[in-house]
Amino acid sequence: MPTQSQRLSARFFVMAAGVALASWTGMATAQDKAPVGYVKNVKGTATVTTDGKVVEAQPGTPLHQGSALKTAALSSMGVMFKDNTMMSFGPSTELTVEDYLYEPGEGKLKLGARMGKGTLDYVSGVIAKLQPDAVTVKTPTGMIGVRGTQFLLKVAEE
Repeated sequence: MPTQSQRLSARFFVMAAGVALASWTGMATAQDKAPVGYVKNVKGTATVTTDGKVVEAQPGTPLHQGSALKTAALSSMGVMFKDNTMMSFGPSTELTVEDYLYEPGEGKLKLGARMGKGTLDYVSGVIAKLQPDAVTVKTPTGMIGVRGTQFLLKVAEE
């Protein structure tokens, strides 16, 4: 039969393991979660950076909330999100997917992006059609509120 000290040690170990597991699962990275979209095509050189990890973009590369997308000079990239929103980036473009929530059955919809520079051709998907005010694209000088449409955007370097 275990001593009192052994029983306390065993309880402490189980508690510590539970706390460690809870901490570990709470620190899931964006890459551990389901992708919010994918790269559809790339011409030239482009990258996707998620949680500090930079990967060369190619068709099928997953996008996550927080992913930073970049195209090099003379390059382009097209991406599609889960709600069928399409974005095409021209040369020397930088855009970050700040927010993405697509749970239409629960009425939870949001797409927020920040564009630092470059060119963007945007075609609305389901989020903008169901809840137009849930889609925004921020630039260094302002914000575009998408209302279920297609638009072209150019952000010049300062």
